Amino acid sequence: MIDITLQNFEAELIVASQQQPVLLDIWAPWCGPCRTLGPILEKLEEAYAGRFTLAKLNSDEVPEIATQLSQMFGVRSIPFCVMFAGGQPVDGFVGAIPEAQIREFLDKHVPPGEMLEAQADVAEAEDLMAEGDLEAALGKLAHAVQTDPANDVARFDYVKSLLELGLVAEAREAFAPVAAKAADTLTPSPRLAALATWLTATEAAATADPAALQAAIAANKRDFDARFALAQTHLAGQRFTDAMDELLEIIMRDKAWNGEAARKTYVAILELLTKPAPKPAAEAKAGALELTGKAVVHSDPLLDGYRRKLSMALF
Repeated sequence: MIDITLQNFEAELIVASQQQPVLLDIWAPWCGPCRTLGPILEKLEEAYAGRFTLAKLNSDEVPEIATQLSQMFGVRSIPFCVMFAGGQPVDGFVGAIPEAQIREFLDKHVPPGEMLEAQADVAEAEDLMAEGDLEAALGKLAHAVQTDPANDVARFDYVKSLLELGLVAEAREAFAPVAAKAADTLTPSPRLAALATWLTATEAAATADPAALQAAIAANKRDFDARFALAQTHLAGQRFTDAMDELLEIIMRDKAWNGEAARKTYVAILELLTKPAPKPAAEAKAGALELTGKAVVHSDPLLDGYRRKLSMALF
């Protein structure tokens, strides 16, 4: 539980709610129902074991925030509880309602325990990968996928790690539950689609002869089939920039070749190499709270260069 002030409002409520839900309890010392509700909320924060954070705001001490939230929701009384998620107030309730009703409210907004456990596994796996311990990370990711099969972040990292270790059959099996989602053009998932491209390239490269492909290209620079197959061997071998260089040769000569296969594969490689951007701080919207932060934009000079190359080749 944390106390909200004007000084920590942005960090502890706006920014913090981008990581996990924060329930803000607006109360006052003179409010009888507030004294009834407070202990129930504290009990539930402990019972939900970190699935949400309880924040308290004394409306007498911080009237600026209390008034703005009350006006947003059209509320004139306390206790008044507001759920923050993704940096924005998303829902609320008024009064010292029964514990069962509060649980129903919380269950609409907080992640299930399995999801939280999987998120913790993914975070630990990312640290292990940063340390170069890919096999230990793989164990964490396998557990995350088993705990929360719908967690696409965990599945992406798991399949990617399997491919990095050369465990192609295992990667294909782990990818199977999201294969249809990866191929969905109506609601595309670029990261999952990129994994599908990598898997296909790895399986195709198993029967390819790089020397023969290079000889074919030397004899005919417009042998796009050979050049694309060679790019797939590079992708399979995790020589990503070599793969993009070959694909770029095709794009520069024939952008539309084979249904834009070269461009699509090039974009997939960029997706594989791009680290997920941190969630941005909430943007100000009409009627929304105005205290917001700005996301830090991280760039990779190598990837930025290859994006420029692609843009120049296309336009």
